[in-house]
Amino acid sequence: MKIGILGAGGIAATLAETMNKIPEVECYGVASRSLEKAKTFAKDHGFAHAFGSYEEMLADKEVELIYIATPHSHHYRHMKMCLEAGKHVLCEKSFTVNAKQAEKIFSLAKEKNLLVTEAIWTRYMPSRKMINDLLDEKVIGDVTKLTANLNYPLYNIERIIKPELAGGALLDVGVYTLNFAYMHFGNEVREMQSAAQLTNAGVDGENGILLLYQDGRMAVLNSGIHGKSDSQGVFYGSTGCMVVQNINNPELIEIYDKDRNLIREIKVPEQISGYEYEILETISCIQEGKLECPSMPHKDSIEIMRVMDELREAWGVRYPDDIESV
Repeated sequence: MKIGILGAGGIAATLAETMNKIPEVECYGVASRSLEKAKTFAKDHGFAHAFGSYEEMLADKEVELIYIATPHSHHYRHMKMCLEAGKHVLCEKSFTVNAKQAEKIFSLAKEKNLLVTEAIWTRYMPSRKMINDLLDEKVIGDVTKLTANLNYPLYNIERIIKPELAGGALLDVGVYTLNFAYMHFGNEVREMQSAAQLTNAGVDGENGILLLYQDGRMAVLNSGIHGKSDSQGVFYGSTGCMVVQNINNPELIEIYDKDRNLIREIKVPEQISGYEYEILETISCIQEGKLECPSMPHKDSIEIMRVMDELREAWGVRYPDDIESV
């Protein structure tokens, strides 16, 4: 499938290198607001065409699927452009700035009979099923709590710190902790509590989220942009605990007994980068005529966006009207 990348930043480069190793992908084109930047990217990453504007790439009838790698603040606008140009879309997380935008995009995609899906890679990885299978097998007994954290020193990155780029920890790294909880504990949340420390610019620099489930389980989540955490996800059971190393791209699953003895290790399958799973599922679904990917259904993207809307409202984090609007 001929894929075009919209945006030529760091994440786009990682995707490009992954795509070059996937036989099902033809690295067709890359678009940037700077033609020179697009040309350099295309040369460095083996793309056939470089475009000096997004509109120019979208006008090329050869392009079948667009991967959107621009800041959160631009996702809604760029997805809308792609869909109106008749292109299928794989869009980086966070999918949009708010739930209303997500709903509008999915409605437009259905109208145009095009697939659009959120590229939150952990949803597509085999580690997701591996973790859920272990929980179902009750390898650590009855599980009543999970904790998950994801913190990186990102405080000097423009798209993270600026409100006009939909910055803050939540939409960039907190979205992973929320998805971790929803993937493994489900969405039957009866109550949510939270707190955040805002930066001088008014975005969340650090946050803590508590999810209370209807069945009595609990998820404790934290994310931030000022320091590096261990990035672990931990499940607490009646006979031990299960530790997932790196919830952002699980590397190893460790099972401990009640005496903290390591009794089992499960490695995840070898991978190119981890991004191949979302790309391959998207291609497969398009070829099958589907309008969404089973690993990230539209309703789940909307649900996560609604949760983040509620959190931002509670914290007083509001982005400029021009990027919140639809």
